[in-house]
Amino acid sequence: IWLFVLANESRQFALDEAVRQTELLTQEIAAHEATDRELQQSKEMAEAANLAKSRYLGGISHELRSPLNSILGYAQLLEKDEDLLPAQLNKIKLIRRSGDHLADLIEGLLDISRIEAGRLEIRRDEVAIRDLLNEMVDMFRLQAESKGIEFIYDPSPFLPEFVNTDEKHIRQILINLLSNAVKFTEQGSVTLSVRYRSQVAEFTVTDTGSGIDESERKRIFQPFERIRRPGMPQKPGTGLGLTISQLLADIMGGEITVASQIGAGSRFRLSLMLSSIDKPRQVVKPSRRICGYKGPSKTIMVVDDDASHRSLISEILQPLGFIILEATDAYDCLNNVSGTPVDLFLLDISMPGMTGWELLRTLRKRGYKTPVIMVSADAEDRVSASAQGAADIGKRTNSDYVIKPIRDQVLLNKLGAVLKLDWEFREDKPVAVRHVNTADKNLCEGMAIADVRELQNLAELGYVTGIEKLIENMDVRPGSEDCTEHLLELVHSYQFATIISMTQKVIDHDRG
Repeated sequence: IWLFVLANESRQFALDEAVRQTELLTQEIAAHEATDRELQQSKEMAEAANLAKSRYLGGISHELRSPLNSILGYAQLLEKDEDLLPAQLNKIKLIRRSGDHLADLIEGLLDISRIEAGRLEIRRDEVAIRDLLNEMVDMFRLQAESKGIEFIYDPSPFLPEFVNTDEKHIRQILINLLSNAVKFTEQGSVTLSVRYRSQVAEFTVTDTGSGIDESERKRIFQPFERIRRPGMPQKPGTGLGLTISQLLADIMGGEITVASQIGAGSRFRLSLMLSSIDKPRQVVKPSRRICGYKGPSKTIMVVDDDASHRSLISEILQPLGFIILEATDAYDCLNNVSGTPVDLFLLDISMPGMTGWELLRTLRKRGYKTPVIMVSADAEDRVSASAQGAADIGKRTNSDYVIKPIRDQVLLNKLGAVLKLDWEFREDKPVAVRHVNTADKNLCEGMAIADVRELQNLAELGYVTGIEKLIENMDVRPGSEDCTEHLLELVHSYQFATIISMTQKVIDHDRG
């Protein structure tokens, strides 16, 4: 009987414990379900916020590209004006290079969203790597000289003329690295060295800036992270440059490494596989200016609701012998295309009423097999091309795609490929550009201290005429005539920051 009582009590105890554990499990499951619902809601809110961010960035990109297209386009046209003086031409080139830099920054706004969504497009272009590097060196040498620091370029003799890579993204990475080096260097030099071996290029950017502490080296690659030290002036920037550069380098199969020492500067090294091209397709080198093409005149219809864009395309192409027809929208194009022989359509994508994609499909339904180049200020349009049903954009139908702001050389290369043109060239006369190495020589040392102070005041005001009169009337030491000429060159290139830096050094030395 006693054993039966004990067995019955054990069974009842086990049953009660099972019921209690079941209730606890039920409560835990309910809690997990509530947490899962909250997580799902948070995920949906985050996805909605991310989508809104992407749409906002896309809209901002579109709005910035449209006016930038006119700025860059007419800067490119002015560069070809043979009536410009060398000093004026240098200023136009500076506007164009700065516009290119701004276009790359706009593109960088969208890159993180594309990477997060897995929609970043990596292209394999035939890139004239030497010309690309020379162009960036010219741009950043001016920035370095404006701060009174030296810019050194050390290219590899084994670097091929053409390589396969994504031109836009490699340009973006190098601009970010060089921009940071110049920005955070107050004295000394910035060096870009390039090594090439076994199809691998190694770009090294070395500066003599303040350096990066070991504890901060990983943090600088995080989004919106910026190094701030007490007593140091705040540098402009978004904190996204190195983040985007590292993500792009990883996607392109390369890597970025950093070595730095406080007070001695930093060294960023980018390693990338850049396969050389022995027999590149026909591309137009920047040093060879197109003056026309052989054969009968080609007729191009430009369809765009933006009158400034149509005018820009006309001014680029008409002097080369093209016949340009303009249409204000898709309906205007359809009304005027019948009976008119057109060799190529330039179709803007974002137009009121009927988009460029819809116009393209309508033209194809009506039997027009004419090649088409799609044009858009929205970089996302290229990604959504297949979704829009434009299956004939690509090599299969001899058509192509360009993004605003339009580079005239890119447009001409695409026209040449699509229409199979045989270009005629005219060699450009090289423009003598004299770079003043202000890091090694202070051009104000031969001036009286009163003139130096007056020069600094005028430079701070940006008063060009006043500076010219001051230089003309001031007394300098014998043998310093070349220095005044160099100083005038700085004035005419509007490098006021360099003048202020040089005058401040002389004033500080006088006080000491």
